[in-house]
Amino acid sequence: MYAFNYQRPTSLADAATAIQADEAKLLGGGQTLLPTLKQRLARPTDLIDLGAIPELKGIREADGGLEIGAFTRHAEVAHSDLVKRVIPALASLAEGIGDRQVRNMGTMGGSIANADPSADYPSAVVALKSVVTTDRRTISGDDFFTGMFETALEPGEILKSVRYSRPDKAAYAKFRNPASRYAIVGVFVAKFGAEVRVAVTGAAGSVFRAEAFETALAADFRPEALNGLSVEADGLNADIHASADYRAHLVTVMAKRAVEAAR
Repeated sequence: MYAFNYQRPTSLADAATAIQADEAKLLGGGQTLLPTLKQRLARPTDLIDLGAIPELKGIREADGGLEIGAFTRHAEVAHSDLVKRVIPALASLAEGIGDRQVRNMGTMGGSIANADPSADYPSAVVALKSVVTTDRRTISGDDFFTGMFETALEPGEILKSVRYSRPDKAAYAKFRNPASRYAIVGVFVAKFGAEVRVAVTGAAGSVFRAEAFETALAADFRPEALNGLSVEADGLNADIHASADYRAHLVTVMAKRAVEAAR
């Protein structure tokens, strides 16, 4: 049987208090947590539903870029005219997440906080020079993801919003699992003046930057600039869907597609 206290706070302060209970869990869109509960892999004493907290919702312009509340659903990001105007690559990324049900239930903050190695959003957080805001502090996007399903969030810390910088050009390309649409490999390329950032998801235990790709593209922002470049297969994921060598190959292919789309 399920035995937990269900709470639905209406403010971030109340949620911060509720999460201090032993073995309490935060509930966003539930796309990971609910299946985990069904399989009895988690037995929280308290389930804190964040869906009634206005502070965690919304999309707005900020510092020339976008600030998106943690409880904003994927479909809202995908269909937002504001996102399509300011950072269209981010809207495209959100539109490619899962299926329609996942996009209408899943939340940006839940995806980022869960830090699944095959999730799409981490690549955007890193490539778009983002700043993550919690109920306690701000964290650079470069420092947020620390490992497989691991982030810089401390116990009881609640992700509030993410501020994405507006690039001059950007695009996201992924080779997706045909069933789940998870990224077997996804690459987000963003150009800020003379600086280019290339963030890779799905290939390893956590999102990472392809620095050799960045250097080449900063000098020549064309897909051909990546000819002959690749990432090392050592340390990359290997499973029934793709070997480490194949994922290394896909990083270059997806990076070239992203650059072409950005151009």
